[in-house]
Amino acid sequence: MSTNPTLYRFHGGLHLQDHKAESLVNPLQQASLADELVIRVSQHIGEANTPVVNVGDAVKRGQLLAESHEFVSAPVHAPASGVIKAIEARPIAHPSGQTADCFVMVPWAGEEQSQSKVAHSQDPREQLKTIRAAGIVGLGGAVFPSAAKLATALKTGIDTLIINGAECEPYITCDDSLMQHKPEDVVRGIAILQNILQPRQTLVGIEDNKAAAIQAMQQALLQSELMNTAVVSIPTLYPSGGEKQLIKILTGHEVHSGELAFDMGIFCQNVGTCSAIARAIDHHEPLISRIVTVTGPGIKNPGNWITPLGTPIRHLIELAGGYSVQQPKLIMGGPMMGLDLKSDQVPVVKATNCILVLNQEDQPEPQDCIRCGRCEQVCPAQLLPQQLYWNSHAHQFENAEQYHLFDCIECGCCSAVCPSHIPLVQYYRFAKSEIWEQRRKTYKSDRSRKRHEFREARLLKKKQMDEERRRQKREALAKKKQAEQKGAADKGTKTQNADAVQAALERVKARKKTQHIKPKNTTELTEAQQRQIDEAEARRKKITRDDS
Repeated sequence: MSTNPTLYRFHGGLHLQDHKAESLVNPLQQASLADELVIRVSQHIGEANTPVVNVGDAVKRGQLLAESHEFVSAPVHAPASGVIKAIEARPIAHPSGQTADCFVMVPWAGEEQSQSKVAHSQDPREQLKTIRAAGIVGLGGAVFPSAAKLATALKTGIDTLIINGAECEPYITCDDSLMQHKPEDVVRGIAILQNILQPRQTLVGIEDNKAAAIQAMQQALLQSELMNTAVVSIPTLYPSGGEKQLIKILTGHEVHSGELAFDMGIFCQNVGTCSAIARAIDHHEPLISRIVTVTGPGIKNPGNWITPLGTPIRHLIELAGGYSVQQPKLIMGGPMMGLDLKSDQVPVVKATNCILVLNQEDQPEPQDCIRCGRCEQVCPAQLLPQQLYWNSHAHQFENAEQYHLFDCIECGCCSAVCPSHIPLVQYYRFAKSEIWEQRRKTYKSDRSRKRHEFREARLLKKKQMDEERRRQKREALAKKKQAEQKGAADKGTKTQNADAVQAALERVKARKKTQHIKPKNTTELTEAQQRQIDEAEARRKKITRDDS
């Protein structure tokens, strides 16, 4: 189904020579396995992965190699069966030649790749789990984990699903080739996204210089049962493939600074990501390969190859016939937004959509800025590139942020029109990376400070609790001592009372004794008896006087 809705225009942009026909001469090809695969441990925006296999392990195609349990993450799987030869730092796609942890695998030859469909669930929650487990990320260049993006979109609700097939950058044709040769995979992926998001409408935006892709997608949609889904042909204008720019073209809505497409009920996904989602749901196949364009004036036979992740770029160069220039300049991506490469030994990763080979001798030297203002006229984000350049060049990063540095989509329009050939985008990337590094250090420092404060608070609380226990113990001992002293005093009093009682009893006994001495018959007493009676009487009187 096709449609011609009202289209809108974004600010700036460029009409560029597309150089796409060169890599579309040959049909889509399957790249052979290299002698050695180098699979980067983390290939997404978000938390880093941790290896789950060890050196020397034999792994099967599609087996989990590394993962993270964080929300924004995507696992990595084995692109082929083989043996893990090493887990070590290897050069990656970075202008400075930076290294990162990678699995070094020796694949087994003659492996059969299963293409059969398997039973799958229609439950959106189960489909989300499968997408996450498959390690699928945005294949348009952002490599943001698709499951995390979908889960976030579900919280806000989606009205419009936009499928990005614009592929606006010169030379790159991997999405064009996919839509021409495997449109049913793209449509199947769209159906899965619709099942998860339940949008009111779905728009597939494709630039009008891709007539064959538009026709193939229209035919695939006609054969499907998708409702409220349309292929929309949009004008060829760089960078119409940017998310904010495509939203503006198709809906007229402006995504302002600090806003997300989710806030407006819009969800964007690349056609390559749709195909990967379809393979994950229908075949339980994780993201272990992708289509890579190998092209440029410095290569002999440009084309598109379905390439296992981890394939060294040198292997693709050889499949494309080798270099045609003496001093090749390698770029991962297109001429506008791609990353310069130091070597052709870096591996293909999930973000690799194109290997562009230029002639190093054709690259002009940068000159001083002449303040012409052309960069501002073509900026699709309506920024002030010149001010961003001066502040980034002077390392005045706070000022660069005030000029909305992070709203820059790094499209390269400013660099393309600069008469002084200043690599403006490289300065913006440098400034962003420095700010991110400073924030990372600040975050790390804040965490260390909070841990220290928590430890100090914990130790202080422990000290207070120990002091409280010692105080309670002292009070308990004091009370015990007082009780003992009171008991001793009470015992002394009781002893004195007992002695007094005993003395009284003795006196009573003595009186009774004297009373029994006098005989009943006192008429016939001897002198001795009379004397004894008198002495006893005298003692009685004496005792009576003492008592009184």
